[in-house]
Amino acid sequence: MNVLVLIIILLLIIIGGLIWYIKKRDEQEAAIIVRKIETSLELKRTMAMGLYYRFNFPRVKNDNQEIEFLKSTDLFLKQLPYQFEDFVVPIMKNQYGGHAFTTVKSGDYGIDFEHEREDGLYLGQVKAYKENLDFTPIALIHSNMVKRGAKGGYVVTTSNFSPAARKYAKDLNIELIDGIKLVTYWLEALANKVYESNEEFA
Repeated sequence: MNVLVLIIILLLIIIGGLIWYIKKRDEQEAAIIVRKIETSLELKRTMAMGLYYRFNFPRVKNDNQEIEFLKSTDLFLKQLPYQFEDFVVPIMKNQYGGHAFTTVKSGDYGIDFEHEREDGLYLGQVKAYKENLDFTPIALIHSNMVKRGAKGGYVVTTSNFSPAARKYAKDLNIELIDGIKLVTYWLEALANKVYESNEEFA
């Protein structure tokens, strides 16, 4: 009888130890996952900030009064704000398929690109900004959507949107793409490009 009790106690201790070990391991794995997510988010925020500076690189007048980029390392990419449109369009095409193109730089009524998707026309506006966007570009896109009979729209920025802007966009079928979401889409497009290149040689 005492032997049976000892065996039961021993089994309970072993089971308890296993449960504790599994719980501890799960907590450690969860902590690792959280750290990875936090690192990923920090990386994406840094990349979003980098995109802002890439398309808003400081410019100065030279001795001939011509505008040129401020002197810096050749490692930095330096582009103008309107070139942000050309950067965004292939990313959106990769994300949703269809055919997308930038509009003319003037007389576009605030539409920077058009995207013909399977379900219809989508209109987009891009902003390489550092400040949070208000509802103005959303209202502009919505107005053009109504005029053109578009299915939906996008407002894409390197920064973020104010709470009022997010509230305004609700139920308008306009996707608000902040810097983090843009970087996520960009990384997915790059991954797809690598995958397609590898497929060619498979």
